[in-house]
Amino acid sequence: MQEVRGVIARGKGAPVELTTIRVPDPGPGEAVVRVQTCGVCHTDLHYREGGINDDFPFLLGHEAAGIVETVGNGVTDVAPGDFVILNWRAVCGTCRACLRGRPWYCFNTHNAAQPMTLTDGTPLAPALGIGAFVEKTLVHAGQCTKVDPAARPAAAGLLGCGVMAGIGAAINTGQVGRGDSVAVIGCGGVGDGAVAGARLAGASKIIAVDTDPRKLEWAKGFGATHTVNAKETDPVAAIQALTGGFGADVVIEAVGRPETYRQAFYARDLAGTVVLVGVPTPEMTLELPLLDVFGRGGALKSSWYGDCLPSRDFPLLIDLYQQGRLDLDAFVTEEIPLDGIEAAFAKMHSGDVLRSVVVL
Repeated sequence: MQEVRGVIARGKGAPVELTTIRVPDPGPGEAVVRVQTCGVCHTDLHYREGGINDDFPFLLGHEAAGIVETVGNGVTDVAPGDFVILNWRAVCGTCRACLRGRPWYCFNTHNAAQPMTLTDGTPLAPALGIGAFVEKTLVHAGQCTKVDPAARPAAAGLLGCGVMAGIGAAINTGQVGRGDSVAVIGCGGVGDGAVAGARLAGASKIIAVDTDPRKLEWAKGFGATHTVNAKETDPVAAIQALTGGFGADVVIEAVGRPETYRQAFYARDLAGTVVLVGVPTPEMTLELPLLDVFGRGGALKSSWYGDCLPSRDFPLLIDLYQQGRLDLDAFVTEEIPLDGIEAAFAKMHSGDVLRSVVVL
């Protein structure tokens, strides 16, 4: 058992708190990781606001990279000293999705069996089964993916959630191919990840859509060939005009709202693909004419974590980063200490950052 500093959310909407966390020694199949960096993701804010569930107190943070410190019995894939990116979909290998060769849909992902606690013994609910706004965290060993230790931790850790979700939405879910036209609606961290993924996949035209001119400029840096300010122009008409009147082959919705999803639906070409990677809230509903769904053909997909398989995708993307073909550094707007998370939430809400990254 170790005592370390970490950031928790005690109640809905309350400011986060820096406090002492007790981290158990790893049991069978578990690992303790010394966290080096952790991105401040919108999902952490959802947890603080009670938008995920009410299982307070939460140990926040999940978009992390660090060094394996100790491992429990039976752990063979990682060892002390390994540089790893943490993931929240550690596949089981035995569920029906895994047995069908689709482990990115695993229905029985692993987390650590033991809880981390406050000093009074109160168990903590770790965000997405990780809890990484803390100096050391306990996870299932399958949540650790070993990558090149030469990679900058602040950049590498972002593959743990938002950037991977966006890249995977384009490459894995949307299956963007060479010469395709792609539109991305919403150009925050996830949307810009989708822009970067479309560029990696060889898309010939990448149209970034947002209402914030700053975000549209950021999208250009990740590979957008055209931008559309949805405050000034009807995005559906603009996307159609940029694609010969037809619409884009793949439209990625990275906002998670009914109105932007409708735009994505009507901005795609016949037999095109819509990918929903933005996360809606429980009360949201969508209404579309069923005849339009039938008549336009194609595919309507949702993308969970970019349909990624960490053991496959993390090392590949880190290699591309090391080769200069994927600019993960550009996603890091600022590096902050553990006690800077509440301020980072405010900057996120105002759209001032792509990612604030906690450095420990």
